[in-house]
Amino acid sequence: MFTLFSLKNGLENVPGFFCDAVNVGMRTKPADAADDFQLSGDVAFIRSDTPCNIAAVFTKNRFQAAPLRHFQRYPKGFQTNFVLINAKNANAMTGEKGIEDIDTLFERLSQKISLTNPVMSSTGVIGYRLDLEKISLAFDAFDYGANKSDKTARAIMTTDKFKKELCFRVELNNGEAFHIAAICKGAGMINPAMATMLCFVVTDATVPADEMQEMLQDAADQSFNRISVDGDTSTNDTLMLLSNGKSGVYDAEAFREALERITFELAMLILKDGEGASKLVAFEVKGALNDEEAMHASRALSNSLLVKTALFGEDPNWGRIASTIGASGVACDDSLLTIRYDDLLIYSNEFRELDKAREEKAYKIMKQEGFRVTCDLGMGSGSYTSYGCDLSYEYVKINAEYRT
Repeated sequence: MFTLFSLKNGLENVPGFFCDAVNVGMRTKPADAADDFQLSGDVAFIRSDTPCNIAAVFTKNRFQAAPLRHFQRYPKGFQTNFVLINAKNANAMTGEKGIEDIDTLFERLSQKISLTNPVMSSTGVIGYRLDLEKISLAFDAFDYGANKSDKTARAIMTTDKFKKELCFRVELNNGEAFHIAAICKGAGMINPAMATMLCFVVTDATVPADEMQEMLQDAADQSFNRISVDGDTSTNDTLMLLSNGKSGVYDAEAFREALERITFELAMLILKDGEGASKLVAFEVKGALNDEEAMHASRALSNSLLVKTALFGEDPNWGRIASTIGASGVACDDSLLTIRYDDLLIYSNEFRELDKAREEKAYKIMKQEGFRVTCDLGMGSGSYTSYGCDLSYEYVKINAEYRT
């Protein structure tokens, strides 16, 4: 048995890890900013004082950015002691030169600090090579012994409205304990494949290297792979787990629970921060022929712009929900389908028309910051829940114009 305790702040709570961020001019002061406007960092690092095991889950976008391709050139099971992170430039679609630029940066960084298989992560605009001279300025400005999780979490923000960092202390019944902490960014281009994001999880638990990848993938499948804001998938999505084993403590059940909880809570923070979003909605599909069909229907609901705008407009009509399920291609029958908002029955074969009393109750539910839409297909035992948010008509309109 074990107990999870939430700690204030993030990465600085985990022994053996250090982090800092500086601004080297990748971010610039807006023309209309106040005189006392403070720029957040744009280049950051996470460092372990000993080489640590590392696992990563990356985007399913076929055009993976240079940092992801660089990572995958290391041999399976490699260890690292340094993660370099930059904002404002994704280093994506930059070809072999983009990977060479990363090697150049690490050659320069190695003159400042000892490196073991360093890795890089980037977020920002696609299609431009990194400004090596600007990023290299950070190497003299970094405090390599700092514990500045707040600055590091803010440095990776792009369209995020708030920083995202969490930490748990996990205490076992025998008195032993370990820590797990994470920082994350993400607000737009969110689609369950993975959600567009960077997330860095660190722990002093002694996690066996051969167990890390499977556990991290499972955690991603239960969290970031279940959320959708606008249905787009980035070239740079990255979820990393680093374990330095400083605590000498490991309990598989406790660690798995802590990892899944911290990634799920961060995923929910991404939804709450979704561009133009005001509601967090769980889309539960049950009674499908199998789990795969349930997943397909649930994700169709969480991705649908028609559904998202209906949620934003707080329209209790079930039409867009039913239409999306039918269009998803899963086995369904309108005489077997039921739809509920929280516990309120919205649609069934007996109640096809929404009467005034239930419509008013549904409207109150939809005004909440969060609620659940449950669709029972009545076809089998398959089930799946994904998570989404509403989007304003204006946000959809602007993005439609931008994407064309």
